Amino acid sequence: MTNQHIRDAVKGELDRLSAGFFRAVSFEAGEAHMYQDIRSLFIAAGLLIKNSGPEPEVSSIDQFIGSRQAMVDAGEMTRFHEGELSDMTEIFGNIAHRFSAYEKAGIIKGVPFETQGMISTQFILTPAGWRMSAMAWDDERPGLSIPG
Repeated sequence: MTNQHIRDAVKGELDRLSAGFFRAVSFEAGEAHMYQDIRSLFIAAGLLIKNSGPEPEVSSIDQFIGSRQAMVDAGEMTRFHEGELSDMTEIFGNIAHRFSAYEKAGIIKGVPFETQGMISTQFILTPAGWRMSAMAWDDERPGLSIPG
């Protein structure tokens, strides 16, 4: 197998993991979400970091799932969709990094929202295969736009 074939196979696996994350967090009104699927995408000590406010919000996998589940259970979040618009993926041996433009939209506390941003995701090769180890994101806002 050539280096390009190996790289293409790894890129395909990273594509699958990324798509799995967006699928797990997205749901339409009245549909069930798949937050529990996030655990199989990450290493056990994985981190999810929202960095679009004054301070980073750092969450373990369980904290991330729990906070989203609480909003759904309370009826605060009734719809959410997030999808990847583009990616730049770099692979070196047993590590990889993906910088993705994304879009998201939903309804929280009865108020529709829609925005775009960037996600930085790190991956590592484990005995069980490729997994995400950390994900950090920031949303567009005045003065900050996704690069062309």
